[in-house]
Amino acid sequence: MSKVVKFGGSSLADAEQFKKVADIIHADPERVYVVPSAPGKRFKDDTKVTDLLYQCYERTITGEDFAKAFAPVRERYDEIIKDLNLDISLDDEFVKIGQDFRNGANRDYAASRGEYLNGILLANYLGYEFVDAAKGIFFDHKGNFDADITNACLGAILEKTPKAVIPGFYGALPDGTIKTFSRGGSDFTGSVVAKAVGASLYENWTDVSGFLVADPRIVENPAGIEVITYSELRELSYMGAGVLHEDAIFPVRSANIPINIKNTNAPEDAGTLIVPTADNDTKYLITGIAGKKDFSVISIEKDRMNSEKGFMRRMLQVLENHEVFPEHMPTGIDTVSVVVNTKELGKGEEREKLVRRLKDVLRPDHFEIIDGLALIAVVGRGMRAKKGTATRVFAALSHADINIRMIDQGSSELNIIVGIDEKDFEKAIKVIYDMFILSEQ
Repeated sequence: MSKVVKFGGSSLADAEQFKKVADIIHADPERVYVVPSAPGKRFKDDTKVTDLLYQCYERTITGEDFAKAFAPVRERYDEIIKDLNLDISLDDEFVKIGQDFRNGANRDYAASRGEYLNGILLANYLGYEFVDAAKGIFFDHKGNFDADITNACLGAILEKTPKAVIPGFYGALPDGTIKTFSRGGSDFTGSVVAKAVGASLYENWTDVSGFLVADPRIVENPAGIEVITYSELRELSYMGAGVLHEDAIFPVRSANIPINIKNTNAPEDAGTLIVPTADNDTKYLITGIAGKKDFSVISIEKDRMNSEKGFMRRMLQVLENHEVFPEHMPTGIDTVSVVVNTKELGKGEEREKLVRRLKDVLRPDHFEIIDGLALIAVVGRGMRAKKGTATRVFAALSHADINIRMIDQGSSELNIIVGIDEKDFEKAIKVIYDMFILSEQ
């Protein structure tokens, strides 16, 4: 049995963190495949190595000498080497990176070097083999992740490599050019590696002990989530819960591999276990609460809308043509409300063009765009077939004098989404938490 362990930037920020990581890995002989991020912040006002590399890249495209900007990068790695007493030098790698910058290497290449260099150091420190992600993780000509080729190639490489360090965050295009995932993409790399080797577990080590029921910046000392399903995690991640990259579950979900979110600085904590399925007998009725601001509602009214063939299709086509994508779309017989990200509507003339086109195509009796909406999702498999859940959500908001602008609940009964004024966002999360968690403790 093998486990894949991914460590975030804060877990590998300096030599002391490297030592913690090594202790964690050596404590379990099944932890044989390691995915590192680039060194993160060592203290509050520090700069992540990836951000330093982005600064170097910006210098190269303006024709400036990037050597001064690259110096802090060299210092970070040299300091780790010195403090760990490693018998290794990255000088040749530093020279090659500089040459590649001068030869026009792209932004993704610059960003990926943080993981690449950290992978070399960690492999040396652990006594594991280093496997460059560009040799086993691939994208197609359009820049989309190629899951099938990656799974086959990476699986074949790792089958011959009993213990390996594979840098996170990047892979290669068909021509060998480096391509990165979105920020936080090392989570996805870990998931890809787990699937390729058929791991028994994917451990994602970070600086928190798993997911919390609510944002600790809003709710004081919120309860932790012990077990969460992939579906619940998708709902919470989409609404802003950011411990794990929201796409990281896809590779392992298809292989039924669980994910364990763990804390590098508190390895004894159980963390949060993410599983394909789980029973509905949960500690609390809900699993989590999450939300986001900066939404708008396009409100359209038209008599006999429900009998006008193609109305919704035409509306959605106009929105798509203007690159506006609905988040939710509650409807009535003669009304439809389309919830969208406010930034997609644009400002000034850009928004006016969209409004004119919608009015020309739909001929509504009333049309209005309302800004300043926040969405809050109450998520939990425990809500299924339990009477009164929605009533409790609405009661909590009503007692706090919070007006509900929108309600949406899927047929899976996994979540309830409410739209409220942005000014009530934090208060709403607090009162919902009090209703479902504090009242049940």
